[in-house]
Amino acid sequence: MLNSTAPFAVQPGEGPVLETPTGDSITVKADTRGTNGSLTVLELLVAPKSGPARHIHLREDEVWWVLEGDFRFKAGDTMLRASAGGMAFGPRGLPHNFQNIGETPGRLLIITSPSGVERFFEQFAALPAPVDGDALAAVGHANWIEFIGPPLAVSDPL
Repeated sequence: MLNSTAPFAVQPGEGPVLETPTGDSITVKADTRGTNGSLTVLELLVAPKSGPARHIHLREDEVWWVLEGDFRFKAGDTMLRASAGGMAFGPRGLPHNFQNIGETPGRLLIITSPSGVERFFEQFAALPAPVDGDALAAVGHANWIEFIGPPLAVSDPL
């Protein structure tokens, strides 16, 4: 057998659930160990008007597949929109962030390649609350993520 990675399936509601820096929740559907380092798959539940600070992934490309809701994504200087069934892509090294612009919670399926971004969420969730900006930046830096600006709600209000 050339590939030592075993096939697997994850059912709805399965996978470790972690809190994000925005207070939203993320479910790890596939991690480094399960994919032999090829990718990470996360399901993110995003409150209305919520979204992360502007940041850069120094090592991962990122796909955002909208499962529910209406989102806007800023990648570099480009503003993109996608609703349920749509997707957006952010290449590694490009500053980006996103926002649920709907009135109800939205859900994103996030796929990063290569794997590893789940460690950021695991390490963030292990920090004692409240987490200050320096601690968040340190966890990001340890996981090849640099925070460089505010959320879209602040930088580009609707």
